[in-house]
Amino acid sequence: MKTAMLKVPTKRKPASKPVKATGKNSARTPHQLVMVVQDGLKFHELEALRAEIGLPLEQLGEKLGIARATLHRRKAAGRLAPDESDKVIRFARLLRTAEQVFGGLERARQWLSFPQYGLGGAVPLDYARTEVGAREVETLLGRVEYGVYS
Repeated sequence: MKTAMLKVPTKRKPASKPVKATGKNSARTPHQLVMVVQDGLKFHELEALRAEIGLPLEQLGEKLGIARATLHRRKAAGRLAPDESDKVIRFARLLRTAEQVFGGLERARQWLSFPQYGLGGAVPLDYARTEVGAREVETLLGRVEYGVYS
């Protein structure tokens, strides 16, 4: 029986650009990210992540641990709270890493949305609700990238 395998690059390209937040054109240095998170991201950054990750806003909010009513309040205010901003940055970081590992946005979305053996059968976006879980997802992505059995 043959098994379909995703072709992944063997080495990550060296990081020559500052860290990206959510949108493809929003390169920021780590210091800038800290300042932006402390001030709270603008709501459109969450909407940009929603579009890239391919989930309805309420479903993404649930994965981020943000209640529907809170989402509506934040949309009206135009800005997220610092803890919510931190969660959005976390998911954007995972999306960028998966995109780099799998060579494209669609493949990254698929991987992040389906149960993964290396996470005990958990869905990476569900596992990443906490920073500890997000680090585990990043570790697994590193293992996938370098061909370590996971």
